[in-house]
This record gives sequence, C-alpha cells and structure tokens, in this order.
Amino acid sequence: MRVVIAECQVDYGGRLTAHLPMARRLIMVKADGSVSVHADDRAYKPLNWMSPPCTLTVLAADEASLDATTVDVDGRITQIWMVRGRNGDTLQISLGAIEIDHTVDLGADPGLQKDGVEAHLQALLAENPATFGDGWSVVQREYMTAIGPVDLLCRDELGGYVAVEVKRRGEIDGVEQLTRYLELMNRDPLLGSVRGVFAAQLIKPQARTLATDRGIGCLVVDYDALRGLDNAEDRLF
Repeated sequence: MRVVIAECQVDYGGRLTAHLPMARRLIMVKADGSVSVHADDRAYKPLNWMSPPCTLTVLAADEASLDATTVDVDGRITQIWMVRGRNGDTLQISLGAIEIDHTVDLGADPGLQKDGVEAHLQALLAENPATFGDGWSVVQREYMTAIGPVDLLCRDELGGYVAVEVKRRGEIDGVEQLTRYLELMNRDPLLGSVRGVFAAQLIKPQARTLATDRGIGCLVVDYDALRGLDNAEDRLF
C-alpha cells in the first residue's frame, strides 16, 4: 500500500463531474490498484475514489497539459496523477507540497472473521438455497477470488451464476464489497456473466439504494425462521 499525505486538488470526470479544491488530504493506493482520497473525517468513506481495474500514471507538473481547473493552482503543483477506469472515467489528482509518501507491503490478509450469527446465517442459507428462489442451488461456500472469498456462489433457476454476500446488518460497505467481487468474477471466462445478491437480516435504505443502482438484488433474511424457531404452523396468528 502507498500512503501519501499532500496538498492536492482532485477532479473527477465520467458520468458526472466533481471537483475538490486544493487542501491537505490523505491518498491511498492499494495493491488491487484502487486509488482513494480521504479527508480527516467520514470514518472509512473517501471523498473520491477509483475502483479497480484502473491505471495510475504519475507525471511531473511540467510534463502534464493542465486543464482549466488547474490554472488557479498551477504554480503550486508538483505532480499530476492521472487515474483511468475501465469505463473511461478519470480521476486527476494535482499534488502540491508532499509531506509523506510511504509504501509498505501489508502481506496477505487473513480476511474478516465473521461473528457467530453471520457465520451461522451463511451456513443456513447454504443449506436452504430455496430461500433465494425455486430451482436455486449452491455451488460453493467461501468461493475464493483474488481479493477475498464470496460467501456463496449459487446457480439460479436458469443456471446462471449468482454471487451472494451475507451480512447480519446490510450497510453500504457490504454492497461495495460485493461490487468488487462481481467486477473480478465477471472477468472470469469460466463463470461468464455473474449477478449479485446482498442478503442480510436488516438492509439499510442507503445500502438498498446503492445495490439497486448497481443491479444487485437484495434479500432480507429471517434468521429465526431459517433456524426453525419461527415455524408458521405453530403460530396462533
């Protein structure tokens, strides 16, 4: 991972445009190629970012052709980072004074250790694939990708592959995690087209909105019903 603390201006171009004026920020370049820009707030969420696959080109200020948005800070710029996504999106990071520029190898990560409820929920869904729909089957639990394991790899009633991410509480970071898995899996010729389903006991509205925007299905799971503790035949009402 490369960690940089520097004065920087950030300009994003793609389906929309976004501009961050010159200020001191944290920039992270991870081993998977992702680039993210952070302020000293917002917990884990970056101000702007580019997900992999993307390419990063670093130019000295005198090598770059600066666009109109950089004119006001031209004299303060030392480097231009051009980040290009696979869909043609661009993230231009114009760096001024650099305070820290450090690269460290974090090594292999053992992955997130799920709590008991989440791990049990994954196991119950693997044993009961009909929860997702008639004709569904589970191909593999903890299907490994280059950036970590997908909770469940399933086939739907039409035989298509579906990646399922299981959470106790469904939040935005879980949708982002599944999105990264899908980007990799959809480039695997052995799998072909893979769609995603985000399954949780509770899915927050923001996470559902983001999942829907990215074509990811959402499923709210009744944990007690799966455990057999909430049998409909035993209910009075």
